[in-house]
Amino acid sequence: MDARFTEEQQEIRRTLRELTTKRCTPDDIRAATRTPAGHDPELWGTLGSELGLPGLALPEGSGGVGATLTELALVAEELGRVLAPSPLLATCGLAAPLVAALGTGAQCEALLPRIADGSLTAALAVPGTGLATALGLVADNAGDWAGGGRAGGVQAARQDDGWRLYGQAEQVLDGHSAGLLLVAAHTGGFARSRTLLFLVRQDAPGLVRTRQTSLDETRPQARVELRDVGAELLGEQDADVAGALAAVGNGAATLLATEAVGAADRALERTVAYVKEREQFGRPVGSFQAVKHRLADVYVQVQAARSAAYYAAWAASDVQEEAVGGLALAQGLEALRTAAAEAVQLHGGIGFTWEHDAHLYLKRAAGDELLFGPVHLLRARAAQAAELFAAPAEAAL
Repeated sequence: MDARFTEEQQEIRRTLRELTTKRCTPDDIRAATRTPAGHDPELWGTLGSELGLPGLALPEGSGGVGATLTELALVAEELGRVLAPSPLLATCGLAAPLVAALGTGAQCEALLPRIADGSLTAALAVPGTGLATALGLVADNAGDWAGGGRAGGVQAARQDDGWRLYGQAEQVLDGHSAGLLLVAAHTGGFARSRTLLFLVRQDAPGLVRTRQTSLDETRPQARVELRDVGAELLGEQDADVAGALAAVGNGAATLLATEAVGAADRALERTVAYVKEREQFGRPVGSFQAVKHRLADVYVQVQAARSAAYYAAWAASDVQEEAVGGLALAQGLEALRTAAAEAVQLHGGIGFTWEHDAHLYLKRAAGDELLFGPVHLLRARAAQAAELFAAPAEAAL
């Protein structure tokens, strides 16, 4: 394994660092979260139409660049550094890979080029609070996480005019502004129910979308209500939806891990800069040995999380031997939580104020763990998948 980034990959990092430095100041981020879309549409347009970043990991035949998950992870890390709200995760990390994996030729031809150029955003709608389970990150996703054919969840019924959806989905990332929804729904009744994915357009009659108040404003969420909504089946009825969701979950976890690494690294940088300037007892706070040790521990944790995140990206893109995204995400979330907590503490009184940015990093860590964790379940699921604690075979009599 060659862990060095190529010159093209380094250029992606340099370009994004320059762009986010100019366009993603703390004031810009706060303003973007208060827009109806929950992000800066002009910035997303720059990332899409000018830089082509949404299509990095999509095939060239679908209007993409044909790069790997590693390049997309670099983008996620740079956006994570500034906590930039954007549809990147929902569109490129969740929805687009599902369309590419399950969609028919006509569906891919109609949707993927628009996703690649940034003109179409998409979101994955999973009933209840089961997003992490649906993606196979914290439990086996072959169960009844989408309603199980019972009351609740989202149900799909075949009628003369096509498929109709009924139900509700909570915690849909960017669901209030996405131009396309991929809705997980049960069909076939109770006895023969199974989960399928359906395409729902933003202007579909009976679709009600409401932006929710969330802990992390930079990660907007919505409640999606489907009241006899017409939908199009994604792919075929015999598609392996659970397998596709698990594969996408590994990639999405990798992107989340690199986002967390970028945020943790930036929180650490800001904290180091502050303790060099803040004086106590006639000397900089950063000169005290206890402070040095605390920041050194954070640095080691951030670098370990970065190594885990990019190993997961490399494994998914090149060898496809291990689904280690969940482990990388657990490491990244822990690093961000530690870096954010130390940032709040070492900034002293101002670290606890609403006006300072330290609390935004703490909310990103807590919000992502609520959505995609918790950390101990991410690790437990990885151990289960690797059969680390499988019961030994009974000794032959």
